[in-house]
Amino acid sequence: MKVLFLDQTGKLAGAERVLLDLVKPYKQQCLVGLFEDGPFQELLTKQNTPVTVLASKPIEVKRESSLLQGVSSLGKFIPLLLKIVKLSRDYDLIYANTPKAMVIGALASALSDRPFVYHLHDILTPEHFSTTNRRLIVILANRFANKIIAVSQAAREAFIEAGGKAELVEVIYNGFEASQFQGYESQRDAVRQELGFDDKFIVGHFCRLSPWKGQDVLLKALTQCPDNVVAVFVGDALFGEEEYAARLKQQVKELNLTSRVRFLGFRRDVPRLMTGCDLIAHTSTAPEPASRVLVETMLSGKPLVASKNGGTMELVEEGKMGWLFPSGDYLALAKTINQCQQDPENTAKIAASGQKLASDRFTLERNQQQVDRLLQTALRF
Repeated sequence: MKVLFLDQTGKLAGAERVLLDLVKPYKQQCLVGLFEDGPFQELLTKQNTPVTVLASKPIEVKRESSLLQGVSSLGKFIPLLLKIVKLSRDYDLIYANTPKAMVIGALASALSDRPFVYHLHDILTPEHFSTTNRRLIVILANRFANKIIAVSQAAREAFIEAGGKAELVEVIYNGFEASQFQGYESQRDAVRQELGFDDKFIVGHFCRLSPWKGQDVLLKALTQCPDNVVAVFVGDALFGEEEYAARLKQQVKELNLTSRVRFLGFRRDVPRLMTGCDLIAHTSTAPEPASRVLVETMLSGKPLVASKNGGTMELVEEGKMGWLFPSGDYLALAKTINQCQQDPENTAKIAASGQKLASDRFTLERNQQQVDRLLQTALRF
């Protein structure tokens, strides 16, 4: 089976990390087509996955874009579409990993008469997409997709609620190689010294800097915690969200947290940095589809506190794998942080339980088998 994988970005967000693993079984019979260059292309090349950059400039349509803004970008879409149509004739199936890739991939599949699979990493709700973009995704998916992979029941239900056909969608949870997130414990002290927080209770936050990821919620929670509770933010603004990143740094000053907060930007040594943390917080204020960092935290053997919304409630069994708090409720978050600091024995117990359960439930081998079976099914349509 020869697969043409499509992704809209050269940056490294969650969907791209999923694709890095998914393409491994097809490396001799696939091509990854990206709509822009960047570190994602570099990692694919490093793991010997065939990859090509299909566009010289990124497509500027955003999730909140209106119909008029979308139409104005057609001039950029058409040359890319024609290129993909021609390319796809050498492959058995087109696989779109992101929304823009889905739009172009769906049309290319119709023109090239190739089966089409869409990997839905998002939740199609007003918090994440404009009405125009939700309708476009659903219409094209209903019309052209042979199969749709949803990363959680929450993502599947949002697609159906937006008008999507239920029979098209299968839930396949993301898979992970547990070994990639383990074996760093000996570096714990070194990491803490590098951060300048070796004698503090460190709360880590590992997400791109974005308003709906809720980094500001953790900053507010810190004001309700003892001075020896500090925070480290790993991640950067990826999709035009630099203004929010600047606001966060201003908020640190306004809350008098300068000595208690570090912004590390984008890092490729996340498992190592997690080792230095006492607790990891995930603070999204809008429903999450299935954030990878939740499982990565548990696989690392670190205690987790996360917003109670979307797919998070499927991935994190409260009381056994971590703690959940109401989205945006910084007082509830602060309470959990303080409890974890005050009761290290129970905190360690929950972390160990979470590591075992996550290792059993979210294996890469199972994920790859499920995806391959779905692709084989799509070929028979």
